[in-house]
Amino acid sequence: MEVSQTGIPGLVVVKPKVFGDHRGFFLETYSCEAFARAGLEYTFVQDNHARSGSKGVLRGLHFQLPPATQAKLVWVTRGAVFDVVVDLRVGSPTYRQWYGIELSEDNFLRLMVPRGFAHGYVTLTDNAEFMYKVDAPYAPAQDAGIAWNDPDIGVAWPVTDPILSEKDAAQPRLADAGSPFTYPS
Repeated sequence: MEVSQTGIPGLVVVKPKVFGDHRGFFLETYSCEAFARAGLEYTFVQDNHARSGSKGVLRGLHFQLPPATQAKLVWVTRGAVFDVVVDLRVGSPTYRQWYGIELSEDNFLRLMVPRGFAHGYVTLTDNAEFMYKVDAPYAPAQDAGIAWNDPDIGVAWPVTDPILSEKDAAQPRLADAGSPFTYPS
């Protein structure tokens, strides 16, 4: 696998080695040994799978509060999404900066999101399926988020009128919510 830096400390793009021929393809979706060799030492405890039926579904920007923070390895198995993370680590040289990347069934890319980031995505196709591994279980009492369209962050989403849940439509701006994370985390 190849690991590429994003310019945000700790946030990397992972490109697995894909073996393809006339029958289709094979790849390792995750290898503890390969990640350790790349300096990515995470112990994942839960796998999640989300499906969105329509283009333009936006989920996020979510995170879990301490002490239940999560790192995530995210990718797409069907369709395509524009995946976004925001560095919420106070003191980070990239605090409040966002990073976006297209993840798709065709490019096989993964994004390794460390703790201290808000995460979200918008579907670019109908019937998009999104997978992710986390290093801490879901903790409903620690569930939090910030507004997907916070003008102080300025994410350049490829949609103007996304399909949102009530929860995501009501998320606060970062300036109002504050950040519980510090750098280094």
